[in-house]
Amino acid sequence: MCMTHSDATGRLLKRFLAELRDEDPVAVWAHGSLGGDDYQEGRSDLDLIAVLDGPVTAGTAWRLARLHARLRGEPLVGKLHCSYLTPATAADAPGRRHLTWAHRRLLARPVTPVTRRELHTSGVVLLGAGPEGLVPPVTDRELARHIVRDQRDYWRRHVDRAADWTQDIWVDMGLVTFARATVTLEDGRLVTKREALDLLPGLGAPAEVVEDVRKRRYGSPPAVSGEWAARRGALTRDFLGPAIDRLVAAHAGLARD
Repeated sequence: MCMTHSDATGRLLKRFLAELRDEDPVAVWAHGSLGGDDYQEGRSDLDLIAVLDGPVTAGTAWRLARLHARLRGEPLVGKLHCSYLTPATAADAPGRRHLTWAHRRLLARPVTPVTRRELHTSGVVLLGAGPEGLVPPVTDRELARHIVRDQRDYWRRHVDRAADWTQDIWVDMGLVTFARATVTLEDGRLVTKREALDLLPGLGAPAEVVEDVRKRRYGSPPAVSGEWAARRGALTRDFLGPAIDRLVAAHAGLARD
């Protein structure tokens, strides 16, 4: 799929690839909004996967931390996230944690079945080989099982943490992730955030909250007062709690696999 972006995004990606050259990358791929047709500069994350030739050691981690530090003056660098795999670890179980740069620091996290499916369906090769032959395809059942468990074990538990839902990120991601989960469980498709927002009112989500999210991603971000943040959070939680419960119940067999 063709990836469109402005000069600022292009410059950051070009410099990142140049800085990464000393680590002998086998491949670098873009996924998420970058791989789809929904990238919004300055609002979307730049989601990358890099496959390095050698093992990822403590020394590798130190060098990568320094690499990302050298990029800190670049516009958009705070949005750049990259997980580091090797040919040997790329085929490992999805639960394996990989060295990842995200939120301006190194951490360890898995490359989820959703990401692995994105790589095969809408990923963009920025350097080297494509994901075929390096990342095993994800079956529909594996993908669905992950999504059900994510809704049940992560998102449903967070719905009960009222304080989180005064923040934009929880409202935005909670609603969008639920809509995307619903579509994938119904017909196996992965949809963009824009498509998810279009679907949310039909799923029963509060229209005023959906519009608030839409403006933040695609229009002029509205000013959020404390009163609206509290009301918006309550509306979102009142919708998501029962909605997630129904979705998980409808696919209970997958959650027990």
